[in-house]
Formats: sequence, C-alpha cells, structure tokens
Amino acid sequence: MATMRATWPAWAGRAALVWSAGYAAGAVIAALCPGLAFGYAVGGTWRGTAAEWTLAAAYALAALLACAMLRRPASRWPPAAAWGVALLALMSGFGFLFSPAHVLDLVSRNQPPMDWAGWANSGAATLGAVLWGCAALAHRRHRRGVCGHCGGRGRRAAVERHTRAGYLAVAALVPYTALKTAWALGAHVGYHGHKQRPGMDEYYAGDALIWLYDHGVDTTAVLALIGMLLALALTLPWGRRLPRWPLLGLGWTGAGALAPFGVYLLVYGSLVWAGVVDQGMKSIDGWVVAVAYGGFSAYGLALGAATRAYQQATRRSCAHCPGGTARTDVLSSTAT
Repeated sequence: MATMRATWPAWAGRAALVWSAGYAAGAVIAALCPGLAFGYAVGGTWRGTAAEWTLAAAYALAALLACAMLRRPASRWPPAAAWGVALLALMSGFGFLFSPAHVLDLVSRNQPPMDWAGWANSGAATLGAVLWGCAALAHRRHRRGVCGHCGGRGRRAAVERHTRAGYLAVAALVPYTALKTAWALGAHVGYHGHKQRPGMDEYYAGDALIWLYDHGVDTTAVLALIGMLLALALTLPWGRRLPRWPLLGLGWTGAGALAPFGVYLLVYGSLVWAGVVDQGMKSIDGWVVAVAYGGFSAYGLALGAATRAYQQATRRSCAHCPGGTARTDVLSSTAT
C-alpha cells in the first residue's frame, strides 16, 4: 500500500485503462449470456441490448480515453473527460456507497434478498470511479508541471475557508432530524395523512424499531445525528485525535452517496407532490420534500468540502518535492 501511494501518479492512468477494458468486457459477457449478468442488469432483470451493451460501449470509449491520456500527457481536454467517466462510474456504483445501511436489515423484516452480484458489480464500479479520479488528477498535475502527489503548492487559505463546511453540514440535517423526531413524539407537522406512524413503514420495520419509534426515537433521526457527529469530527480539534483514514473513508463515502441521493429525493418527491407521479406522498407537504429531504444533498456537498479540508489540513509533508504541502494546524486554529 505504501509503495502504491508513493507511485500513484504513474500507475493511475494504466489502472484506469485496465479497469475500463475489464468492465466493458464484463458488460459484453453479460449482454451475450443472460445467465451471467454479473450485476449489470438494471433492476435485476436481464435487458440484453438495453443496459449491458450501453455500458459496454461507454466503458470501451473510456478505455480509449485512457489510452489518449497516456499517449498525450500534455493535452488539455482529457482530464475533463476523465472526470466525466469518474462520475459515470460513481453513478454505476451508487448502490455500493449505501452498503452500511444494510446493517439496518438486522433489525428489519420483509427485506428483499441481497443481490450479491449487483453489490459486487457496484463495488467494482466504485473502484473505477476512484481510479479515474486519480488518473484525471495525475494527468492535470503532470500537464501543469507540478508534483503529482501534492500539487506542488500549499492550500492553507482553501482549508481556512472550507472549515465552515462542517457546520453547514450539521445545519443541513437539522430540519430532517427535527421533523422525524417530532413525528416520533406524536406531532403530525407537515403530514396530513391517516398513518399513526408517518415516519415509519411498519411492513419493513422490525419490532425493535417500532418500539423505539413509539417511545420518541426515530432510527433515521439517530443516523442523522451520527452524520452530524462525523461532520464535526472533520471540523473540530478533537477529531484530529481520531484515526485519519476511517474519517476520510466515511466522509468521502457519505458525500458521494448523499449528494446525488438528496437530489433524487428532492426531484422525485416534488414530482409526486405535484401529481406527476402517484406514490402516496401527497399526504406530505411540499416544504417537507424541499427542506427536509433536499437537505441530504446539501449535507453531502458540505460534507465533501469538510472532508477535503480535513484531508488537506492533516496531510503530512510531501517527500517527493521540495515545495510539498506541509501538514498544518488550520482546523484547530480556526476552531478556537
């Protein structure tokens, strides 16, 4: 691992090429062999030319892009396209980022069986997003003639500006947490339906979750509080005493999952509320959809900024260039 980190600008483009070719080949196999879908099928149903061939073509083009980046390291356009491929791979691996949520299945019921093939495929797509992000960053830094490991310059001012992001992430989840807690305590603010438990689906919730809800504790509100704690750990001085890599992993995973998820909830909920889609959400006021559920997207974006600031502020001195980015104490100084 240490050797790979020390040389990652050199291997990033080749790794993205190998991954793209392999992922495209898997999509071709899935398209030709219905019994070997490897999780590529949309919704668990083999679609033949619909999903698998589209993915095969997209990632075959990505492999050609990786070749162009390796052959033309001075070109300006490849990094922008590479970030597009990283975003596409992240969308393909969207479900994998929510893997920790499966822990709730232990206290739930009537859950559909785990699609392990789809889960593994989403994990491979998430890995591809990471590789393509590294490749785009390495190509841009090489073209600019700066250190591929640290960028060749300090980012103290950027860190100072983005330490506020942790507090913004906390604020983004306050409406959702307050609303779900109010529902668990018996209030029906923003809800005018007939369910006794507006914030819970009793068909899926286990007895333990229902008992907690009836005693004023909504499980998703507790998860939101944990998300707030993560944002504060990335921002306040006491978070510097925690292990660095787990914080970075949780921060980037939460940002990558919740930023687009919040947009999906906001758009979908708005369509349901407007009557375009009928899924029984008309009993929820429009402001609930916009403020509470849309807050997930704001939280994801703010958490990403806080994670980036934490990563930069806790980075050790670069051993690969004389002008490397030294480790700073910006978070502790700005917090105090």
